[in-house]
Order: sequence, then structure tokens, then C-alpha cells
Amino acid sequence: MGKAILFSAPSGCGKTTIIKELMKDDALGVDTLAFSISATSRAPRGEEQDGKDYYFLSHEEFKARVERDEFLEWEEVYSGTCYGTLKSEIQRIWDAGKVIVFDVDVNGGRNIKKYFGADALSIFVMPPSVEVLEQRLRSRGTDSEEAIVKRLARSAEELKQAPAFDVTIVNDDLQHAVQETRNVIEKFIHE
Repeated sequence: MGKAILFSAPSGCGKTTIIKELMKDDALGVDTLAFSISATSRAPRGEEQDGKDYYFLSHEEFKARVERDEFLEWEEVYSGTCYGTLKSEIQRIWDAGKVIVFDVDVNGGRNIKKYFGADALSIFVMPPSVEVLEQRLRSRGTDSEEAIVKRLARSAEELKQAPAFDVTIVNDDLQHAVQETRNVIEKFIHE
């Protein structure tokens, strides 16, 4: 079994942005890390691309893959909207000799950590405040008011889960958060 790094956070905390910054880094990035592309039953947002940002599946196809036991973990986050990690994605990355980087919701992060145990580093990304989180969600311009309200309600519950993770990074300054995360990952990879 190879190593894995799990990033979890409420939507809008910046975990995906931190991951993208780390993946550009020659010291860690493309030679060491490989991003695990999650599957989802939701429609693409903005310029998201199938096979790059997510594997976009219909709700029916998603459920069929669940029935065939093709997921390491999955969850119906909102009614009709599922997210999950395909087992084939893990194998693809390990076959390339790389460390898997997961960008998953809080429950997914806890489930994957349970599966990988000490071979996984779980990182929880926190917003500096709930007010900043709301501002970030609104500034995206990708969600309806109803979706934002749902995300904020879910975020309040997810923030309580931070102590279950190995490391908590507060994303109040992106470059500082990226550097702090890089330091933690380097130590984990070389243990």
C-alpha cells in the first residue's frame, strides 16, 4: 500500500486552491503527488471538466457503480448529489508510483483515513471565520442563494469535525497556508 494525503474542509475553505498550489510545486508536485479525481452525480460547475476535475456520472450510473462495489467510499451529500472515490483511481495512482492526494468532504476524509490508517495524512482546512467562508461562497458566483444557505448549514456541522483530523490548517493567508501544508506533507512523506 502506498501513502495518501487527505484534504477535507467545508466547501469554500480553499482546500482545492491549496492542492492546486502544491501540485505546481516541483519539490512535491507532479513528480511525487497525484490528484485523485472524485466521482460525482452533480452537474459540472463553471469550467469544470470530466476526467480532470471530477468524473461526472448520472445519478443512475453512480448508484450502479455503488452496487458493483467500485467505490472505496461514497456519500449522498445532498439529496440526489453523490460524491465518491473510485477504487480504480487509487490503483491508477499507485501504479504510477505516486502519493495519492484526495480532495474530499469531511465524512469522506474520515472514512478514507480509517481505511488507510497510518499510511494516510488527514488535513482539515479551516476558514479564518464563518463570515469569511460565507463571503468566499458568495464571491464564487456559481451557486444559487438556496445552495449557499445549504452549504453554510452543512459547514457548521463539518467544522466541528476538525479534531478528528491529523492536522488543521487555517487558510487566512493562501501563501502561508500552502507553505504550512507543504512542510507537513514533506515530513509525512519522508517518515
